Amino acid sequence: MSIIHFVGGEKGGVGKSVLSRLLSQYFLDNSMAFSGMDADQSHATLTRYYSDFTSAINMDEFESIDSVMEVALEEERQVLIDLPAQSERFLDKWIEENGVLDMCEEMGVKLVYWYTVDGGPDSVDLLAKFLDKYNDVIHCVVVKNHGCGNDFSGIESLPQLESAEASKFAEQIVLPALHTPTMEKIDKLGLSFWAAANLKDGGSKHLSLMERQRSRVWVKKGFAAVSSAMEKLNSI
Repeated sequence: MSIIHFVGGEKGGVGKSVLSRLLSQYFLDNSMAFSGMDADQSHATLTRYYSDFTSAINMDEFESIDSVMEVALEEERQVLIDLPAQSERFLDKWIEENGVLDMCEEMGVKLVYWYTVDGGPDSVDLLAKFLDKYNDVIHCVVVKNHGCGNDFSGIESLPQLESAEASKFAEQIVLPALHTPTMEKIDKLGLSFWAAANLKDGGSKHLSLMERQRSRVWVKKGFAAVSSAMEKLNSI
């Protein structure tokens, strides 16, 4: 069974692309068939770091985003879409006008939305609206990104996440913060998270010994959070 992973959050600057890169590395490291799709035309981050596995799509055009379903139905795989900020209206239109939820149920394709938040009031309000719309039809993983915020009390107190019924469709995980200068260097050098943790010497661009160690620890913690969410998703 294929799983389509939308990585969004509607608000800009909450770490959607970092999460997309981490998920991409998780799929690759666990030998899972994987196709990435970069819908962020102005900041094509996923394409930059995982170019061998990623293609561009345009959320404005049905013909382009239709490829999400086509790829998912070709063979069993993880299909990841890195969404830009303020793209939810395009996704809503595609889902509603094309009967995507019914099609996924008929074809045995699972949908999951990794909703990335920074804990600020905008994130809280936008997440609440998303859950009101989709909390009984799309499994939602709320990703509390400590790289962009540290107070998630507003998220955690949302009534949409507190009920037993909601727990069937939504869950919360924590994405830890990576030391800021280390993350900035990874980005500057254009390294995948595998390269950040493993490349050394040999004339290639690489991090220092302790930067590699920090990266390995961060990836391990991030993978643990992703793995717990994937286990729950696979059990549904």
